[in-house]
Amino acid sequence: MAGAEDLAGRPSELEPVVSLVDVLEEDEELENEACAVLGGSDSERCSYSQGSVKRQALYACSTCTPEGEEPAGICLACSYECHGSHKLFELYTKRNFRCDCGNNKFKNLECKLFPDKAKVNSGNKYNDNFFGLYCICKRPYPDPEDEVPDEMIQCIVCEDWFHGRHLGAVPPESGDFQEMVCQGCMKRCSFLWAYAAQLAVMKISPEDDGLVLNVDGAGDQEVVKHDNGDHPDIILKGDVPEHGKDAVKEVKTEHNNEPCTSSCSESGLQTVFKNQSLKTESPSGCRFQELKAKQFVKKDTATYWPLNWRSKLCTCQGCMKMYGDLDVLFLTDEYDTVLAYENKGKSDQATERRDPLMDTLNSMNRVQQVELICEYNDLKTELKDYLKRFADEGTVVKREDIQQFFEEFQSKKRRRVDGMQYYCS
Repeated sequence: MAGAEDLAGRPSELEPVVSLVDVLEEDEELENEACAVLGGSDSERCSYSQGSVKRQALYACSTCTPEGEEPAGICLACSYECHGSHKLFELYTKRNFRCDCGNNKFKNLECKLFPDKAKVNSGNKYNDNFFGLYCICKRPYPDPEDEVPDEMIQCIVCEDWFHGRHLGAVPPESGDFQEMVCQGCMKRCSFLWAYAAQLAVMKISPEDDGLVLNVDGAGDQEVVKHDNGDHPDIILKGDVPEHGKDAVKEVKTEHNNEPCTSSCSESGLQTVFKNQSLKTESPSGCRFQELKAKQFVKKDTATYWPLNWRSKLCTCQGCMKMYGDLDVLFLTDEYDTVLAYENKGKSDQATERRDPLMDTLNSMNRVQQVELICEYNDLKTELKDYLKRFADEGTVVKREDIQQFFEEFQSKKRRRVDGMQYYCS
């Protein structure tokens, strides 16, 4: 890309110069992201006929269903065909959703792709995202009034998006975790804390105040509040045997006498419990009950989870009933993850994508194939040498330079063809 030039022919310092490599790399990255999000969804047919789709790209139309109206979601194909000129909110992907386009929530619009829809889709779930608002702060994204650069992370349970600074725990580096469960969902699905000690990628901010979480069926709770301002630790009395309570008191005394960090206090308490033979296996073979006996520290924060952590969840009859009661059975489905959806989209796109050059080669005979390959190699070599001159001189490649190259290349090709001698036998 060419920027403004001064009289000496040098690029102006006022406008950044972007190399061709930068443009190609950015274009490839954007294309990969688009394939990941959109590749698993049908861009030509309304998804309504598929029922509640396990996971698909969704949009909300602010033109048809503005704030104050009932929330509604539309599929990828309808966003193109029925709402192409409308103001849309991109919702990324959501699970178990059926396209609303043209139903009773749209007063003046009929779906062009699948008009015969039910009046409402009672199985759909909606939140503030459908009006372009996200996080506990209920702000738009991007937010023109927010000058703090912050990454938005989606909770895998409620599927809302949150600012990293509003999750109560510093997000790890993006490559260190695969999924996140927000504070509210951790409180509602408190059984996940039993797994968090063993599986989650935890980073707790010591300056943030923690709130006590009530765990269903956990028994009475004793809160240990540290003098140094750390998060309160929750000790489940029902999970602590009599011979372990004295050890807990000793740890509490030690913490009163010796200041320690939050991570130190957690590890100290957990060590005591491990040393007090709390590794009793559940007679029912329930992994959750086994972990619950070991885990007793809980925070009012979001949690971050690594790849394939869901496969470690117990699937015994009791736990499956608990998941059903909490409406989180999807946690046990390996194909529910956004990663599985993205991989499917990339795979489908790779299958459908065909190389036009290879298609052209396959339609030619052997002589034509050799001639085309030779022409391609000549073009590549000459273009590389031509661009190298600009790189060596440190000058910017302009549109006119590229046009001049191809004009000269075509002229050379014509001279070669005109100068060829043909012989007849």
